[in-house]
Amino acid sequence: MKLLHLDSSILGDASVSRQLTRGVVDVYRAADPKLEVVYRDLGSEPLPHLSPANLGRDGDPLIEELKSADVLVIGAPMYNFTIASGLKSWIDRVTLAGKTFKYTDKGPVGLVPDRKTWIVATSGGAYGDTPIATMHVGYLKTVLNFIGIRDIEVVRAEGLALPERRDASIAAARGRLQSIAAAGT
Repeated sequence: MKLLHLDSSILGDASVSRQLTRGVVDVYRAADPKLEVVYRDLGSEPLPHLSPANLGRDGDPLIEELKSADVLVIGAPMYNFTIASGLKSWIDRVTLAGKTFKYTDKGPVGLVPDRKTWIVATSGGAYGDTPIATMHVGYLKTVLNFIGIRDIEVVRAEGLALPERRDASIAAARGRLQSIAAAGT
C-alpha cells in the first residue's frame, strides 16, 4: 500500500496538524508494516506559486504521486481563514485539465480514482459550521471532489489559541484517531 502524506504547517515540530497527521500515518503503518509513505513538507519546502513561467510544468511528478497513492493524508492548518499557501501551490499543480479532471458536455469529471483521504484541520479559533470553516475544509473537500476523491474523513482540532479549549481539542482529535485505529483503516 502507498500513502501520500502532505504537511503544510509552517510551525515545524510545534505544529498540532503535523502531530495529528503523523498519528494517522502511524495507524496505517501499524496495519501494514510494508506501507510505502511519500512525504511532502509543503510548509518548510513549499512549491513555487503558480505563474506564467511554471504554468503546466512540474506538475506531472506530483500528479503521479497523487494518482499512485492508495491513501492521502493532508495536514491543513488554517491561515487567514483558509489553507496554507504551500498547500494551495500543491493544489494548483495537481488540479490540471486533462490530467486530474476533464470537461465534458455534462460538466467536469474527476480523473483521480477515489481513495481514502484524511484532512487534519487545525485552527486557532473555533469556527464550527460557519462560512469560515467552508473556506477552509469546505474548499479542500470541493477541490478533492472535483478531481474525483470523495472518500474523505476530517479530523479537527479547533480553538488551539484558546487556552481553555486547546488541550481538550487536541485530546478529542487524538481520540478520533484511536477510534479510527480500533475500527481498522
